[in-house]
Amino acid sequence: MSCDISLAYSVDADDAFMFHAVRVGAVDTAGLTFTHRRADTAELNRLALAQAADVVAVSVGVYPRIAAAYQILPHGASVGRGYGPVVVAPRPLEPQQLNGLRVGIPGATTTAWLVLRLIAPRAIGVEIPIAPFNRIFDAVTAGEVDAALLIHEGRLLYPSRGLHLVADLGVFWRERTGMPLPLGVNVIRRGLGPPLVARVSSVLRASIQWAMAHRPELIARLASEDRGDEALKNPALIDEYLNLYANADTAALPEDGQRAVARLFDDARAAGLIDAAANTVDWAP
Repeated sequence: MSCDISLAYSVDADDAFMFHAVRVGAVDTAGLTFTHRRADTAELNRLALAQAADVVAVSVGVYPRIAAAYQILPHGASVGRGYGPVVVAPRPLEPQQLNGLRVGIPGATTTAWLVLRLIAPRAIGVEIPIAPFNRIFDAVTAGEVDAALLIHEGRLLYPSRGLHLVADLGVFWRERTGMPLPLGVNVIRRGLGPPLVARVSSVLRASIQWAMAHRPELIARLASEDRGDEALKNPALIDEYLNLYANADTAALPEDGQRAVARLFDDARAAGLIDAAANTVDWAP
């Protein structure tokens, strides 16, 4: 039976990587027709809050607010194993010195901002969209913010911009919990119903597996895209970024990653950062 499924995912390389095979028809879509929408992370979280897409790549940190409407897919996750988003600044700082400072953030609903508030609860978040890509670096240089919280490929480029590392959130989380840091997940709308949820999940799993098997080809294709900065066309940088966030954890999130999602919500709840009643983590097939 034919059915239209709306996909919404980010402009960064790992999302383009995992959804490419579905977009170009390289895998059997089981009679499903997919529409594609790409947006920055904060906008994707807003789409999920509005239940405006069937499958959305969201920040793990927003999931407690959308759990009634969405399940988490067991594939498509971005996980940091001893690495993660970074906080950088024009001058050397200790993480605790971020309290009271203006920090450029990719969105108030992002996992990175949630974790940073565990480190520096009085940091002042100033939302700066991740597109255009250079906007966050320009804001730091111009003094609009005192530091910047970088996700996606920005975490690989800050040394070339003369910025100092203040904190790596993945290192902080590993030292705090011994666990990987779950950053992003794909969620699927419950209203599709269990049979269709399972069908869509199977197709998207196949898309990720296809990407893994055609990695060099996809790196070349991603390098040809215009994403607003010449550095993002560097195949070596794309390869490094995909090693971080499009890997075995993306193909199938293992048990330790799933436990880390629950632990993140426990810690955030204890710190008063999420609703105490929001305790459901529900995994799709």
